[in-house]
Amino acid sequence: MANAERPASDGIHVEFENIGKSYDGRVMAVQDFNLTVRRGEFLSLLGPSGSGKTTCLMMLAGFEAPTTGAIRIAGRSVHALPPRKRGIGMVFQDYALFPHMTVARNLAFPLDVRGMSRDESGDLVRRALQLVRLEGFEGRYPGQLSGGQQQRVAIARALVFEPDLVLMDEPLGALDRHLREEMQYEIRRIHQTLGVTIVYVTHDQQEAMVMSDRVAVLKDGRIEQVAPPESLYEEPERSFVARFIGENNRLHGRVLSIDKDICRVQVGEQVVKAIRVAPCEPGDATTLSIRPERVAVAPRPGLYTNEFDARIRDITFVGDHLRIRVHACGRKDFIAKIPNMVGHGAVLEGDEIRIGWTPTDCRVLDAGDDHDA
Repeated sequence: MANAERPASDGIHVEFENIGKSYDGRVMAVQDFNLTVRRGEFLSLLGPSGSGKTTCLMMLAGFEAPTTGAIRIAGRSVHALPPRKRGIGMVFQDYALFPHMTVARNLAFPLDVRGMSRDESGDLVRRALQLVRLEGFEGRYPGQLSGGQQQRVAIARALVFEPDLVLMDEPLGALDRHLREEMQYEIRRIHQTLGVTIVYVTHDQQEAMVMSDRVAVLKDGRIEQVAPPESLYEEPERSFVARFIGENNRLHGRVLSIDKDICRVQVGEQVVKAIRVAPCEPGDATTLSIRPERVAVAPRPGLYTNEFDARIRDITFVGDHLRIRVHACGRKDFIAKIPNMVGHGAVLEGDEIRIGWTPTDCRVLDAGDDHDA
């Protein structure tokens, strides 16, 4: 176990160095995990169930110990520190409020544990309730609150002792969609107000995109990519990230030639030009990724380098846009999205049309492991 302390790098609050975790000594739940979190950053760990995100959070909190590697907070190894001495605020999905205690007593509990005076504790409780906009709720019990209010109390309790680092494990998972969206912006507002460092675990890509400064995408206990939300969406570096973040069309093919960063890729009977992202050479198998909103429907002839025949299978109304499923480039489920506006009735189910896109909107990624038809 590497536990040596080191001077904290400027702006670095949390460091995972070569972390591995196995529960049975054989299967690795987390492996080769290296990540830094900047002070004051909101960083989300995003991935499907079993990707290792909660395990990483529990190791940072001190509820699990790494099998290999070191975790540092502000340059200090926390290997020997129990959870209560790490100075970390925690928010869980199930709130973990004491049902027999009032809101005020729930918030005061972590302060009592720290030996604070009643006056000092009272001031901190009032400030925490103001922060989550629950002034006047001090005397209520958790059972008298809505789900959203209970979650606000849980957040206030994590912040009441003014920690520098707050960890949140799927905190909005028990809320309905409307409350989830409301609380996303509330948590973001609180983060911007306090400037604390937040490490947030979620499997919900929209949640991570809305709230985070950066997102670490995990798969099978490894980091696939770490980047700001816009970069993850617009510039995925791996096939898994492109598939997991937002909707996209994936075309499987083989690289024919490369001119600077533009590749010619054989996809069935068509040749597609796309920008190279993953390392590749002529002859390599690859996956192309193109977002549905970047696909033009019935473009002016010659407008795009990539133009192909397509047949409309169905059109779905989705409020602000239409989702058009076509048979194109060897796929029966190629998706294009067009704004819901006057004139969209120019295309109908069964129509033979042309679709097109630019090479820079189509990305050459690794072959991946999802060769679906």
